[in-house]
Amino acid sequence: MSLATPQTIAVIGAGLAGLSCAQTLLQAGHTVHVFDKARGPSGRMSTRRAEDDNGPWQCDHGAQYFTARDPAFRAEVARWQQAGVAALWDARLASFDGTAWSNPATPLERFVGTPRMTSPAAWLVQHLGDPALAQWQTTVQRLDHSEGGWTITSAEHGLHSPRYSAVLLAVPAPQAVPLLAPVSPAGAAIAASARMRGSWAVMLRYASPVALPWEGAFINTGPLRWVARDSSKPGRTGQETWLLHASPEWSEAHIEDSAEAVTTALLTAFAALGGPAPLAATAHRWRYADTEPALTQGSWWDAQMRLGLCGDWLHGGKVEGAWLGGRALAQQVLKPV
Repeated sequence: MSLATPQTIAVIGAGLAGLSCAQTLLQAGHTVHVFDKARGPSGRMSTRRAEDDNGPWQCDHGAQYFTARDPAFRAEVARWQQAGVAALWDARLASFDGTAWSNPATPLERFVGTPRMTSPAAWLVQHLGDPALAQWQTTVQRLDHSEGGWTITSAEHGLHSPRYSAVLLAVPAPQAVPLLAPVSPAGAAIAASARMRGSWAVMLRYASPVALPWEGAFINTGPLRWVARDSSKPGRTGQETWLLHASPEWSEAHIEDSAEAVTTALLTAFAALGGPAPLAATAHRWRYADTEPALTQGSWWDAQMRLGLCGDWLHGGKVEGAWLGGRALAQQVLKPV
């Protein structure tokens, strides 16, 4: 179902939720302008790429993999696989409780973007159409609503000239609150109810493959929560890289620590698991990594104001939830008015 006439709609946030939302609206014949403060799409489906004295390297430092339970998302992942931007990661997995190692049950397939986690988002952006409709490095600071529709003001460009029939926010909950508070106390209250937690990630580089008996490990003791050999993922090139994710609890307690102090602490924990010292390490702090507990309403839509919210934090907290929530919000927008 679609609106009676084509509309111009703004989507703020180019993670998977925002891109799924934009994709659905575009398929229904509407014009969509996507805004993101970053240099490109993907949100927390993120990959760091750089080069140092030992050559180029890359490492996924946000979402590590994704699963696909819902039939619609499974079909979408199949399209990504067909396009070469996603693949199955058949990793050897382990779990450590502080005393003993075990092999976790893995009933679900795990997928990754190829050749990097950002690839599905980049592929979706290619299908948005006119590149001018995606505006990067644009930090939306203000929303204004009148009879003529919505206008957007950004830090970099001031007041944007287009008027939008709807504005859809696909950003972390804490970033949505200040945008919504002046125009929709109800929407702001929903965003404020989500408790998002930070996460520290440390990316390690090595001269040769590291011989550990697993490629991914869930660590349920100490500062670490997840360790992975990023180089074991399909399509990866460059130096041998490993990723250390701190637990949400440890990250929150150390969120203002220096990158050097965090790197030292996580390397010490990795060494206790048998991990060797790396050639180099780079830390990244995610201010908003997950939601505890994640909300389950899927998306939020105010049909009268034509204002909406979506994101993984509204739909279970996973990559799949982000895609489903974005599509669900678009379907709300498309209902007859």
